[in-house]
This record gives sequence, structure tokens and C-alpha cells, in this order.
Amino acid sequence: MGEAKRRKEALREQYGKEANIAPWFPVTKTQAQQFVKWTSRGSWIGIGLLVVVWVSVRFIGPALGLWQVN
Repeated sequence: MGEAKRRKEALREQYGKEANIAPWFPVTKTQAQQFVKWTSRGSWIGIGLLVVVWVSVRFIGPALGLWQVN
């Protein structure tokens, strides 16, 4: 318990706050992890939509007679 008190006295208002990735970049490590999580999810959604569009253009449209693929 003594070490925690010393650390709290030394850090003052910074005690208990999460550290930034870099001193000049105001983003915490948790925020960076959330950014990676959301961008990865968005990428997979984009890949899925690309596959759906490709299948519809390549197979569904010609099967319904809407256009021809040469």
C-alpha cells in the first residue's frame, strides 16, 4: 500500500489516467485498440459487400437476362 501512495503523490492528477500512445498524439491505447477493431470490422463488411456485388453482376444479372457477360 505504501508504493501506491508514493506513486499517487508523485503523479498527482495523472494518477489513474491511461497513457497516450505518444506524448504528441492525444490517443490512448484503448482508443487505438477500438479503432483497429472497428476498421477491421468495416473492412470485412466491405469485402462481403464486394463479393455480393460481384456475384450479382457475374451470375444473377445474366441469369435473369438483364445483361450479358462476354
